[in-house]
Amino acid sequence: MSPKPLIIGHRGASAIAPENTLAAFHRAVDSGADGIEFDVRLTRDEVPVVIHDDNLKRTGFRPDKVAELSYAEIRQVDVGSCFNQTHPSNNSDFSGERIPSLEEVLKLFESNHAILYLEMKSDPLQREQLAQICCDHLNGSPVKNRVVVECFDLLGIAVVNAIDPSIRTAALFEPRLMTTPLFTSGRGLVEQALTVGAEEIALHHRLASKSVVATAKSAGLKVVVWTVDSTDWIQRATSMGVSALITNDPGMMVQQRRALSSMQNKL
Repeated sequence: MSPKPLIIGHRGASAIAPENTLAAFHRAVDSGADGIEFDVRLTRDEVPVVIHDDNLKRTGFRPDKVAELSYAEIRQVDVGSCFNQTHPSNNSDFSGERIPSLEEVLKLFESNHAILYLEMKSDPLQREQLAQICCDHLNGSPVKNRVVVECFDLLGIAVVNAIDPSIRTAALFEPRLMTTPLFTSGRGLVEQALTVGAEEIALHHRLASKSVVATAKSAGLKVVVWTVDSTDWIQRATSMGVSALITNDPGMMVQQRRALSSMQNKL
């Protein structure tokens, strides 16, 4: 049986390595994380690449938009060296680390049993295209049954479920505009997630109250909470029945989970 809650590396072990890179994913798995979360966008030539922002300003020190560059052009960006510059106290050298393709990431995880949370970064104009391409890649990969596709654009989740109902999906929610009783109780969130066929609900930590988690669980949804870097969340998640925590520092969270488990076994 897997330990609870599951610890998922947010964009890999992004606290200590350049986010959304193979290096960050390796670090997360090596630290004991149960899986990783990563973001997917399309290049100009429709190659799915793993990057969060719609541009390269923050991670690549370039003004270009991902959608305006070809995959070959994206591959020239040394995000590892950029990370070195913004994290001078980090002891590791990530020079030469590139933005990976979705295919590379899926291939990397063929050699282990980690869970993958694939976040589609789509807008309405690209929704169906990105969903179809992601589904095509998953259907050609042996890790398909370990992937959960998530998205803030809930219609994107509905498209994935229409293309391939066997792909597990999660509805993503953040706090903006969610102040009505329907949302703060969790009923509104759960209804939206169920409407698009999601099997999990991924909540920003500010939304993950006991009542919201309980409402989601009673509807049969697994609950994932993001992005938490406080070890207090291990015990809190356990008491509420949260399935997984997404964190920038999976190594720290795995250590705390192990310590709490050891204490409980001694009682």
